[in-house]
Amino acid sequence: MNFIELTLGSHIISHGYDSTNKEITEAVTIDGFSKKMVAISRIKSMSEKYILTDYLDGRWIYWEYQENFEEIKKILLSK
Repeated sequence: MNFIELTLGSHIISHGYDSTNKEITEAVTIDGFSKKMVAISRIKSMSEKYILTDYLDGRWIYWEYQENFEEIKKILLSK
C-alpha cells in the first residue's frame, strides 16, 4: 500500500444524504495543522483547497491541507 505524508487541518465530514438529496455534513475546525500519513488509495479527488478521502462507514472527509497543490499533484501522478 502506498502512502503520502500530508499536513492536514480542519475538515468537513460528509455523512451521506438526507431524503431530499441534501448532503449531511459536519464541519470540524481545529487550530493549526498536523502531519498525517494517508493511503493513496483513500484519496478520491483534490482541489486547490481540499483533498477528499474516504472514511469509515461510507463517509467522506474534505481535508484542508497545507502543501502546494502542484507538488502533491506531481507526487500522486508519479505513483
